Amino acid sequence: MENSGLELETNEEEKTHEDCDLKISVPQTTKQICQESTNKNVLYGVEDVPPWYLCILLGIQHYLTMFGATVTYPFLITPKLCIREDDPARGYITATNFFVSGLATLFQTALGVRLPIIQGCTFTLLVPTFAILDLPQWRCPNQTEIIAARGTNLSSYVVTEEEWEELWQSRMREVQGAIIIASLFEVFIGFTGIIGYLLYWITPLAIVPTVALIGLPLFREATGSASQNWGIAILTMLLMAFFSQYLRNVDLPGCSYKKVDGWRLRKFPFFKLFPVLLTILVVWLLCFILTTTESIAPDNPARTDIRINVLHNSPWFRFPYPGQWGLPTVSVGAVFGILAGIIGSTIESVGDYYACAKLAGAPPPPVSAVNRGIFTEGVSCVLSGSWGTGGALTSYSENIGAIGVTRVGSRRVVQYGALIMMIFGMLGKFGALFVTIPDPIIGGIFCVMFSIVTAVGLSNLQFVDLSSSRNLFVLGISLFMGIAVPEWIKTNPDAVNVGNDVASNILAVLLSTSMFVGGFLGLLLDNTIPGTEEERGLIKWRQQIQVSHLTASKNEEEESGLSCYDFPVGMGILRRLKCFSYFPISPTYNKIRIKKTKGQENSQ
Repeated sequence: MENSGLELETNEEEKTHEDCDLKISVPQTTKQICQESTNKNVLYGVEDVPPWYLCILLGIQHYLTMFGATVTYPFLITPKLCIREDDPARGYITATNFFVSGLATLFQTALGVRLPIIQGCTFTLLVPTFAILDLPQWRCPNQTEIIAARGTNLSSYVVTEEEWEELWQSRMREVQGAIIIASLFEVFIGFTGIIGYLLYWITPLAIVPTVALIGLPLFREATGSASQNWGIAILTMLLMAFFSQYLRNVDLPGCSYKKVDGWRLRKFPFFKLFPVLLTILVVWLLCFILTTTESIAPDNPARTDIRINVLHNSPWFRFPYPGQWGLPTVSVGAVFGILAGIIGSTIESVGDYYACAKLAGAPPPPVSAVNRGIFTEGVSCVLSGSWGTGGALTSYSENIGAIGVTRVGSRRVVQYGALIMMIFGMLGKFGALFVTIPDPIIGGIFCVMFSIVTAVGLSNLQFVDLSSSRNLFVLGISLFMGIAVPEWIKTNPDAVNVGNDVASNILAVLLSTSMFVGGFLGLLLDNTIPGTEEERGLIKWRQQIQVSHLTASKNEEEESGLSCYDFPVGMGILRRLKCFSYFPISPTYNKIRIKKTKGQENSQ
């Protein structure tokens, strides 16, 4: 690749070193951002464009890292939607997730935050979605209840396919409508720049219960699937632990490409990159062997042929389209419940932007890029609701981890991967194939993944003083009540009655959502109970997410590398028209100033 004005100072020792450090003289160009302050060893920076064949291979690799979560989400949501196990719709929803994920990733990398970050289904919506579908009017009926509701006494009557289809699609439309309306909040706070100001009030003790209570309440779904065959489920958990922990530092030989050396035989961190996919394939193969050799009973949930009709009945090609399940419906209670998940997803994404920039060799994103990223993510969630994936989208941390391991931070690579995912989403049998994975395998994966999600939330406690009785009070109350209140609501569904059906429904959904109850209490208590900034962990926390930014001039952007966050076209017009400097999502926006706190200034 041409240097394009980049001046390199090297000596013979540096040239022969496998990971030579680049000494870059300023001003830097927009084509190559490899700052000593971020990451010296990036093979491909944000704006680098590898050869097309490498883009395809590396793009597929990026998507493989988030493949497990993308496949897992439909497994969780479809039973709650009352979709039968042999219904091809399960495969359709999986394929739709692939398609929308690819489409949203293209938007984010081209017009959003413009970092190599993948968009995929967020698990923050699972708990509020389950709370909605657990309401009496949405619980799954059996065939007898359906016949009774039709007013027929024919004992020989069989519910038709059309009736089953309407049964689950009405529930999907309710979830779709709630996601679309709730996502407009994310669009709003991104477009108006409110997210930049909200970062000041979001503290570690608000983050911990919000994220931890995503995973904890899902133990029923995990153990429910795993208990169908504990032998297979435990084997799945053991292999996950073996691949992801014990073998994470074991590399396998493989071929890789480097601009200086070309193709070479190098060590490849296979187990670190693909522990979920590898575990599923190994145990899935074992279940297939046990099924073909008739080593397990015909009705054993570990068999691979239980839902084989889904694969046979799915078309080879099916194009997902908006409104494919009908016109979405909206209820106020469902919207407020989903909104709690959207807020949690938004907070998580902001942190992902900074982590992605650091690993991809780019400077920390300015406030305008953060605003634009959240705005684009909100629009993508609206699209996800319109298409009917059953969930919303967020930035995937798995993808960011892959950048750290592979040292490939090119946005073009991720864009190639997004196009591949859209193609996969149009292949009906591709999505249906994953529906045939036995439930005990998925249950074992759930047990590991949800425990990790809980631990990720608890990891934010590293910023706070855990010897403080104040912090222990906030943490304990928010976590305990975040579990206790929703559990009480589920066992007493009619207990919430404020005299108005709409208001009662809203309260029932919110109080049934663990992450809302715990997150709200954590946010309220931590911002109202007196405590020092050091005690609350705010000094280290704000340094971590780098809240304070100053928008640079054009020359300063080029020197610092911030121009990688500019739009691919039209920047000349934006700079000439001063009115765009007042738009929080414009790259030329220069009005937001989040001042450093006194504690931050002293710490520096």
